Amino acid sequence: MSLKRHAITLLAALIVSSVAPELYAQTKIAVVDLQRALNETDEGRTAKNRLKRLFERRQRELDQAQEKLKKMKEDIERQKNVLSREALESRLEEYQKAFIELQSVYVEYQRELAEKEAQLTKVILERMTEILRRIGQSDGYTLIVERNEGGVVWVPSNLDLTDQVIQTYNTENRSGTMSTMSTMSTTMR
Repeated sequence: MSLKRHAITLLAALIVSSVAPELYAQTKIAVVDLQRALNETDEGRTAKNRLKRLFERRQRELDQAQEKLKKMKEDIERQKNVLSREALESRLEEYQKAFIELQSVYVEYQRELAEKEAQLTKVILERMTEILRRIGQSDGYTLIVERNEGGVVWVPSNLDLTDQVIQTYNTENRSGTMSTMSTMSTTMR
């Protein structure tokens, strides 16, 4: 994310580890890659596939509109020498209007996709956060840092909790996957 956030995370870790030597001996820090976990859980894959289908549908609509616009422009170019000035201006105005409308639709589709992604991933990320909280408490972690936002460049694999989160998530949410996804599918339309 931002350099400031990385610096704050690093500063927090340094403060925790330097408060007292005996505290440092007890400090236990781990990382998790939430993006990878999201992509590799069963529900995350299902959500990603739903988003992909919606994106492809919207892309086809945009491609069709763009093709229609291209033909409109070609027609104007072919007929510009035979059309009256007023007719040409009218056709150009119509083309510009269609072009602006296509741009608006594109922006609307981008917004829609972003909203659907947030909607589909919110519940999954909340569940993962709860799993991480439980792991942190039960295994005595002082700090669990999100790998991509915490500025983590390298960490030994025994301190990376991503696989554990994926396995725990899939185990705990296996039966709820279908009902959660069917509820989400009604909102995709």
